[in-house]
Amino acid sequence: MKAIQLHEPRNFQHIDIDEPGSPGPGQVLVRTHRMGICGTDYGGYLGKMPFFRYPRIPGHELGVEVLEVGPDVENVSVGDRCSVEPYMNCGTCYACRKGNGNCCENLNVIGVMVDGGLCEKFLIRAEKLHPSKKLSYEQLALVETLAIGCHACDRGDSQEGDHVLIIGAGPIGLAALEFVRLTGATITVMDMVESRLDFCRETYGVPHTIAFRDDGSEDEEIAKITGGDKYAVVIDATGHNGSMSKALTYCAHTGTLVYVGITTGEISFTHPVMHRPELTLKGSRNAMPGDFTRIINLIEDGTIDTDPWITHRTTFDTVIDEFEQFTRPETGVIKAIIEVT
Repeated sequence: MKAIQLHEPRNFQHIDIDEPGSPGPGQVLVRTHRMGICGTDYGGYLGKMPFFRYPRIPGHELGVEVLEVGPDVENVSVGDRCSVEPYMNCGTCYACRKGNGNCCENLNVIGVMVDGGLCEKFLIRAEKLHPSKKLSYEQLALVETLAIGCHACDRGDSQEGDHVLIIGAGPIGLAALEFVRLTGATITVMDMVESRLDFCRETYGVPHTIAFRDDGSEDEEIAKITGGDKYAVVIDATGHNGSMSKALTYCAHTGTLVYVGITTGEISFTHPVMHRPELTLKGSRNAMPGDFTRIINLIEDGTIDTDPWITHRTTFDTVIDEFEQFTRPETGVIKAIIEVT
């Protein structure tokens, strides 16, 4: 069976692997139709993702077809189109017992810590599949990215009328934007890439955008936008340690900062920057099962329009040659989709 493996940073290889066999109790055999390329995949390729284990078959943003179900499986049937919740939690650790399998102490994310969906077929636990009668495989492949943003928005807990700053207008920042806008908050997006800010204004009607130049001009713009208050919630989706270190200075007194991006670099700030305004600092990791159901419903009813998201497409046979260009913001990539089968 054909697969693509990231052998080490910047080294993809076509490989042959064994067929997965028939599903056991609670398992499902699925065929991968579409895979979204995520910031985690880029980080793994560039050697900047701390959780990535090599060599690895990537692929965790997936639209799949159910081929065969094992004993005791009731939530999906043969032929169903599904989104994949890729977080393989243990179910027994402290976090899992509290209902937070997204940050399980023994978590294995498919395509990151264990092999994922950039292959023809694979086995998966049935409860990790979220079916839809209406959505296409491409739409289903976008659900996981949107779920990351949904969870980050929930962690920030913005309210109607709040000023919210989203730093980084890549896929995760845009995913957070999708859900922050539903809270009724007033949104500002900050990024270094002007074309991304154009996308936010033109596609989402974002009222405020800031081009980050690291010259102090962003502080002046923030003061004008918020009337000097700064932001009730800041969501940093850059994965850049410099941005993440400075993000606290954009928070209002009693504000909340959510780190949803991941960095291998050191984040530093003086304690008074956090203590004087009594800030709340939160991490946001992965997503919750209910986020997937919510997002599928929101796409089905038209609340979320996925059409603007997909800017680039490639195939199983061409992705190795084209992957490098997708890592460069100047190519205008919002979301690239791989046609796997």
